[in-house]
Amino acid sequence: MSAVRSARSTAVADVRARGRRGGLTLIGPAFVAAIAYVDPGNFATNFSAGSDFGYLLLWVIVGANLLAMLIQGLSAKLGIATGSNLAEMCREEYPKPVSRGMWVQAEIVAAATDLAEVIGGAVALHLLFGLPLFVGGVITGVVAFALLGLHQRGQRPFELAIAGLFAVILIGFLVTALRIPWEPDELAAGLIPMFDGPGSLLLATGILGATVMPHVIYLHSALTQDRNPATTLDERRFLLRHQRIDVTLGMGLAGLVNMAMLVIAAALFHGSAVPEDTGSLEGVHAALGRVLDHPAATAFALALLASGFASAGVGTFAGQVVMQGFIRRRIPLLLRRLITLAPALVVLGLGIDPTKALVFSQVILSFGIPFALIPLVLLTRRRDVMGELVNRRITTVAASVAATAIVGLNGVLLWQTFVG
Repeated sequence: MSAVRSARSTAVADVRARGRRGGLTLIGPAFVAAIAYVDPGNFATNFSAGSDFGYLLLWVIVGANLLAMLIQGLSAKLGIATGSNLAEMCREEYPKPVSRGMWVQAEIVAAATDLAEVIGGAVALHLLFGLPLFVGGVITGVVAFALLGLHQRGQRPFELAIAGLFAVILIGFLVTALRIPWEPDELAAGLIPMFDGPGSLLLATGILGATVMPHVIYLHSALTQDRNPATTLDERRFLLRHQRIDVTLGMGLAGLVNMAMLVIAAALFHGSAVPEDTGSLEGVHAALGRVLDHPAATAFALALLASGFASAGVGTFAGQVVMQGFIRRRIPLLLRRLITLAPALVVLGLGIDPTKALVFSQVILSFGIPFALIPLVLLTRRRDVMGELVNRRITTVAASVAATAIVGLNGVLLWQTFVG
């Protein structure tokens, strides 16, 4: 049985019979995947870009968001076309030693993902309530497990809970962005591709290179594979049309959140004498309180908390999908939650700098991207796998260029980390 199969899945014919209200029930999987694009690792990067270079790198976030739409759209389509998720397809299409190796690295990536998410939640609880980071990490793990428990009632309750946390992130940053004086002309200029020295190039590489998260490439295909059982090509095309709407909305709003982060930092911190280090989560929180007011700092912390809670739940769920897909094994969610939580609690317990730990987790994630992204492109271009939903040539070309760019940029990040 699929790792995400629900007894409450609804056949396409029933959805169609409900008209527009039925179509709304197809919206949701992309919002779960979108959490990875507004996870705690994105917070420091976007605020650093705005603080150091103003609106200059806004175009990078827009481009990264377009790449996210393309990649997550392909993942959703794979699940609809094949009835299998990416991990299952890799197990079926590649030799056993290869698929087992892919599983091992995917599990390592899942642990690194959880490290970033739990640390983000712990930092947010510390900022809001003064809790020790270790205690905050435990609470984040418990909340993530509670979110996963909702999935036992069906996929829709889980999606709605994640969407609710996503709304907290979105509202928190949009409200702050609307309160500050930002320059429309400078913002428009930031949409024109350009750099200002090697520092901006490196930061742009960091934004783009960390765009696609490997765990949600696997997960998105699992969220669509049997959510609404389709028996005909016409029904699969119907699902695909609605998934494109879902991806556009989910990824588009995630991009809006990331742009709001940069705009806030550019308007408030760029060129100002802010004593705090706005490259760290704690520094951004303190700087917002100093330059704007306490409600802005609180909104930031609440958004970070929602991000940590939601992304920790999504990350653990993705790990379950990976194990089920690659080796046809499942372990109790509580055990998986404890296994993936352990590295984060060790980091927090030892007093390691949270921001440095976040950076380290992103480096590990960089290793996993090719193992998810390249098979996705290769599989979705094959008619024997996708049938009539096979990629058009232009889609394959665009996806190949995107994959090459993302893998290359992550290579640059790894080189800078270990050599430069």
